[in-house]
Amino acid sequence: MAIEWQHHTDQRDEISSTLLGSVQTLLVTGPHVEAYLNKVAWLAANVVQPPASCGITAHYDGRPGTVAASDQRAPLLDEKQFAVDEGPCLQTLRTGEIVDVSDLQVDDRWKRYREQALRLGVRCSLSFPLNNVDGQTVGALNMYGYDRPHAFNGIERRLAEMYVVQASTALGLAMRRTGKADVTAQLAQTLTSRTFIDQALGILMAKRGCNADEAFNVLRKRSQSSKRPLREVAAELIAQVSGTAPIPPQPFEPRSAEHDPGTSR
Repeated sequence: MAIEWQHHTDQRDEISSTLLGSVQTLLVTGPHVEAYLNKVAWLAANVVQPPASCGITAHYDGRPGTVAASDQRAPLLDEKQFAVDEGPCLQTLRTGEIVDVSDLQVDDRWKRYREQALRLGVRCSLSFPLNNVDGQTVGALNMYGYDRPHAFNGIERRLAEMYVVQASTALGLAMRRTGKADVTAQLAQTLTSRTFIDQALGILMAKRGCNADEAFNVLRKRSQSSKRPLREVAAELIAQVSGTAPIPPQPFEPRSAEHDPGTSR
């Protein structure tokens, strides 16, 4: 038992050190927002074993969108919340508060979202606000746990909180140093990429009758074989099916919780 616990602790320390290194790299080299947020999402997902799903959402044109994810399940869960206009992710975006769902089977705060999430195997979740130096909630980091409740208790909760503090600090300092407009533009580009990829995944899932992970592997292989960014391959597929170039989402707009018309449920 002692050996198993030591391995568990060493693994957490390794993940923690990796995240801290990512934060330090961002502060030294400048804010490469898309790569950084995807790294944060992956690290947060691996706080627990087996890994959770992690998505990072942000506001654009008054609407939420997923800008980074550890896998293809997290954006799907985000979209379920966007569609019914309720859920832990949206509550965090609207209030700037941490939302903890220990066991979704007994938590009935968002009944429409709850039914869909349970069908997808979600049992618990943890949503954190990402704030900039002005105190605005610019995004939310959402962790989804499967098959068992209470997956984000104890050391997992503490590590997740540490990750979010570091991520928010790095983004805030980056905005202060390089200018809020520059980071905002990168977030807008990230959101556009995510939107195109999600649309392309939907097309592949419909055409091939496969799930999101299988569709993503197809898209990734096309990107690798053509040596082009995933975003370009996704946009090309959308254009082939629709006959027109894909339309990017509206501009990204950070939102302050105190000015958000949404209310917690």
